Amino acid sequence: MPSLIDIRRRIRSVKNTQQITKAMKMVSAAKLRRAQDRVIAARPYGSMLRKMLGNVAAAVANDENAGKNPLLAQRPEKRILLVVVTSDKGLAGAFNTNLIKAGQRFVAEHSGVPVGMVLIGRKGRDFFRKRGATVVSDYVNMAAKLVYADVAAIAGKAMELYRKEEIDAVYLIYNEFKSVVAQTLVVNRVLPIQIPEQANPPDYIFEQPPGEMLDALLPRYVEAEFYRALAESTAAEHAARMTAMEAATSNAGDMIEKLTLYMNRVRQASITKEIIEVVSGAAAAE
Repeated sequence: MPSLIDIRRRIRSVKNTQQITKAMKMVSAAKLRRAQDRVIAARPYGSMLRKMLGNVAAAVANDENAGKNPLLAQRPEKRILLVVVTSDKGLAGAFNTNLIKAGQRFVAEHSGVPVGMVLIGRKGRDFFRKRGATVVSDYVNMAAKLVYADVAAIAGKAMELYRKEEIDAVYLIYNEFKSVVAQTLVVNRVLPIQIPEQANPPDYIFEQPPGEMLDALLPRYVEAEFYRALAESTAAEHAARMTAMEAATSNAGDMIEKLTLYMNRVRQASITKEIIEVVSGAAAAE
């Protein structure tokens, strides 16, 4: 049976852990609010950009002089670039585990095709590098301060590889933010760009050829998809960590209650034993 000192020491250790998890939950809650606002602000922009892209593409389809943009070229997927967006820190429940498993599953499903990986986030980078994956590039510490120019640079490198026909498709794997307690794993093909079809596109009057506008919009669309993926992933990460730390804090409280009850029983048993020894000694002296 452990001594009272050992039990008190363990209770004190659990209380210290509880304070840490509670603080981490509060930090994640504060960061989640900012990340959630950024996601909500980015979603309408992406939706309007896709709608505008479809309208301009419909106008280009009627223009015989318009050329074919290389970002729209459909080719057999003989070489694939996979972008996996994970977090830089742990303690977020199954957030990173689900992403890594999805990346492994994607590579297994395309076992006959070379798959190069762009890893955004320290957890994904460390995992796949240790297992000898084909890593084209990796990026860390981007979620702490998400800058559009940095994300656009990553998207630009992917588009350049696609234009040179060094790759035939680009896929994004990330967690999409739904709510504080729910995130959805997304596997999205970014390149080649799939133009959304418009049933009744408006009859625009273009100041410049619609083909030129389409060529300008397509890179912006890819950059917006990359940025939205990182923004969604950042919000989902903070939500997952907040939920995990709340559960850890609650579990620590339950453990403290059980240890306190056990300590009281041990102390009561010790007191009872001492009383019995005193009474037995007094009876023997008589």
